[in-house]
Amino acid sequence: MDLHFTAEQRHDDGTLEREFILGEIPGTLWTPGSVSDPAPLILMAHNNGLPKSEPRLVARARTTAAHGYTVASIDAAGCGARPHSAAAMQARADLRRAMQAGEPVDEIFESLVGPLVEGAVPEWRTALDALLELPGLNGPVGYSGWTALGIRLAVTEPRITAAGFFAGGYVPRAQREEARQLTIPLRFLLQWDDEGNPRQRALDLFDAFGSKEKTLSANMGGHVGTPAFELAEGVGFFGRHLK
Repeated sequence: MDLHFTAEQRHDDGTLEREFILGEIPGTLWTPGSVSDPAPLILMAHNNGLPKSEPRLVARARTTAAHGYTVASIDAAGCGARPHSAAAMQARADLRRAMQAGEPVDEIFESLVGPLVEGAVPEWRTALDALLELPGLNGPVGYSGWTALGIRLAVTEPRITAAGFFAGGYVPRAQREEARQLTIPLRFLLQWDDEGNPRQRALDLFDAFGSKEKTLSANMGGHVGTPAFELAEGVGFFGRHLK
């Protein structure tokens, strides 16, 4: 399967942003403006099916690229503007209703997020195969973003050598078990008062990770209140393990 670039723009900081298509998979690749050696590749995903064009992801991607990394994001199956299954649409509707009514939502999350992860991981691996065939992209590879996807991807993809996870969002039972299999360096970012992510569940997940080198970075505030300095801390983490 061939990767084709469909559009590009050069930003003021020199970062080159290119849209691509790989079969039915749309993606974006951000390349640093000037780098003498092949830049490490970071796969960057947002939570629970949000698109690769989500502003917070784009801001993180551009800043990370400006620090000398190549960054890639895709809209995998059921994510972004790609078609959503009838089951996923029903689960989202059930989730909204249950949350408004104050009812338990764990099983609804399971029925929504579990299939999203199952569908997304093969497409991310296909994209990684194609990306590493591009000139100047030969690894090492890191992962940043959606925890549920990242756990499964890191467990099944040996080319990923370090990962940064965002604790927000539901993590299915299967990925909570798989967390014990992870051995790569990890950085786990937690918002202490995240209204959509029970704190104790996030702490239990961090404890379950099998990595000998794992860091928990917790800040006060809700889901979208992550301090700006955490992005620089994340870049530093990847600098220690990918460069």
